[in-house]
Amino acid sequence: QVRLAESGGDSVETGGSLRISCSSSTYTFLAYCMGWFRQAPGKQREWVASITTGGETAYADSVKGRFTISRDVAQSTLYLQMNTLRPEDSAMYVCAARVGPCLIQGDWYVSPQTVTWGQGTQVTVTS
Repeated sequence: QVRLAESGGDSVETGGSLRISCSSSTYTFLAYCMGWFRQAPGKQREWVASITTGGETAYADSVKGRFTISRDVAQSTLYLQMNTLRPEDSAMYVCAARVGPCLIQGDWYVSPQTVTWGQGTQVTVTS
């Protein structure tokens, strides 16, 4: 069973940077496509970024050029480096894993039962 555990959420000022992490098993990173989502109060969950087992990445337009998704398979950890943070980036950031394609938002919703979600880590950007 896939288990995901996020960490690193914090409160930062506008324009600042933060790196959040998601730990799992080595098998998860070898077999599952990984991604980050976020959800702000009163809003729908939003796809942020994905990384495939081959290391290919994709980003939502709202974070492209500011956020970087990466993984360290040896450490069994997924990262999201967030730069030039804005107040609208404030949300609960959730790590996810699925077998199969994941480079577009729709990939994650085609078979919801195939997706494993973490509990999330809170990021707050103050103005």
